[in-house]
Amino acid sequence: MALDKLGSSLTNAIKKLFKAGVVDEAAVKELVRDIQRALLQSDVNVQLVLKISKNIEERALKEKVPPGISRREHVIKVVYEELTHFVGDKPVPLKVEPGKKKIIMLVGIQGSGKTTHSAKLSRYFQKRGLKIGLICADTYRPGAFAQLQQLANRINLSIYGEPKTKDPVKIVKEGLKEFKDKDLIIVDTAGRHKEEKDLIKEMKDLEKSIKPDEVIMVIDGTIGQQALLQAKTFHEATPIGAIIVTKLDGSSRGGGALSAVAATGAPIVFIGTGEKIEDIEPFIPSRFVGRLLGMGDLETLLEKVHDAEIKVPQKKAKEILSGNFTLTDMYEQFSAVKNMGPFSKVLKMLPGMSYNMPDEMLNTAEGRLDKWRVIIQSMTIQEKENPKILNSSRARRIARGSGTTEKEVKELLKQYLMMRKMLKMFKRKKKMPFGLGGKSMGMPPGFK
Repeated sequence: MALDKLGSSLTNAIKKLFKAGVVDEAAVKELVRDIQRALLQSDVNVQLVLKISKNIEERALKEKVPPGISRREHVIKVVYEELTHFVGDKPVPLKVEPGKKKIIMLVGIQGSGKTTHSAKLSRYFQKRGLKIGLICADTYRPGAFAQLQQLANRINLSIYGEPKTKDPVKIVKEGLKEFKDKDLIIVDTAGRHKEEKDLIKEMKDLEKSIKPDEVIMVIDGTIGQQALLQAKTFHEATPIGAIIVTKLDGSSRGGGALSAVAATGAPIVFIGTGEKIEDIEPFIPSRFVGRLLGMGDLETLLEKVHDAEIKVPQKKAKEILSGNFTLTDMYEQFSAVKNMGPFSKVLKMLPGMSYNMPDEMLNTAEGRLDKWRVIIQSMTIQEKENPKILNSSRARRIARGSGTTEKEVKELLKQYLMMRKMLKMFKRKKKMPFGLGGKSMGMPPGFK
């Protein structure tokens, strides 16, 4: 997932708190130091890190623990809420509706991933049944139209451009006429640099001429804190309504970019999480932080199931979210996720996985899940549907039949029980005293 290094550091800090015998002042202070170190290594502004850590420490030590939860759970709840606030609090959805034409203009500096994310954004809404039109208004970069056309052809998208024309306003106006029947029109503009005044002026003129419904700035997540100055400079030229942060899959400075962007007040609507055209997702702070802390993200996981065109009956989905699922269900889900990208990313969306699997196991997740599928295949129907009947004798038989060890069979069962327990907790979270309403944002998946 995005920000692997930051996520790993934060998850390890939470693991350490889980292992602490007593959650006293010393344990809280150690947790805060670990969080400070993780954020600083991700290029988050020092003053912001100090503010976050101060808030966490004060709340963790001074707030009264709500009834029904332990102090340990309360401390983690505080960390979750403060980090969510730090990257944007509430999500701001990019609304596009069938039959209501919306024009989006993408802007950004050269190399930010703007053209690629024009196609990614198009693909995201195309999968949701909308009619999309792409316009290439980049008249400066050689091969800009060819690149966008190649991306569009891969996903059967309509594209308009005039490679020999140097007037982007003319190109866009003609493109809008061409796409008058589309639900969403995305305009990919030329990459600007904040010091290139002529190009900034051209961007301003283009915005005034076509009057887009939304101007979205695309920011490279690898630039860290520099994102703040970049966003402010562009915002002075044209009103930026929202931001897409790209290249978060491999950046160690993504935390700095996210925090810097959040400080501008412009909402982050999407994040790029990989190289594939499907590797884009809406930015929902609470879900994002839940994954960073190793708590899972079932909502995004189910959306990825939908995007991968994996058919899960509504009744079955409700059963899974209720924690009422069997080893047969687990096998089917493991088989389905092969269409959803690397297993390691998918596993981190499952509640409890990051806490209960060693890092080296997460890194070899694909092979591990293949082995687990073989183990489940070696069980009888009764064992799959009612894992409670499994004992040491059955485990030895299953191990022999699957070519694995008894230890690996028990490891699978332990993980199954943990997932089942976490899913039940997820269902109950809305009933907790600090539920989803009011001042608190509620607990993330993985905590009761």
